[in-house]
Amino acid sequence: MDGTTGVFAREFDALGRLVQVGVASGSVISVSFPIEPEVDEGEAAVLDRIGAYLEGEETDLSDVAVALTVPTDQRAVLETVRAIPYGQAVGVDQVARMTAGLEDDEEGLASVERALSANPVPILIPDHRVVDGPSGAPREVVSTLQSREGLV
Repeated sequence: MDGTTGVFAREFDALGRLVQVGVASGSVISVSFPIEPEVDEGEAAVLDRIGAYLEGEETDLSDVAVALTVPTDQRAVLETVRAIPYGQAVGVDQVARMTAGLEDDEEGLASVERALSANPVPILIPDHRVVDGPSGAPREVVSTLQSREGLV
């Protein structure tokens, strides 16, 4: 993205609600799914790409610039989740094993779950692909995304 800054929203029929993105200096810092608009609808290129994904295109969003403002341990988990390919389902235990410095023990699993719950940019960091974990998105959004990718 360019140096765009602002909060932009667009309604997508596939979700039956809005997708709202917060962008700072060209990097996405938040993705949310309000039912009612919190801002005037606006244009951001990332919304076009999210729209293509929601319409069923196998869209790779891993190149969208994201600025994570989360603790380091959560950042490592979210970076691992960001690398999970389209249409691939994994479990919390797999994410723990794939994340440097974590084990799939009780502490590691709890770290993964905390990071997934705090995910500030669902869809761009596809926590819906962790099928037995929490998400930063509402449950009905997660269900729609999983269905789109054939994960359920």
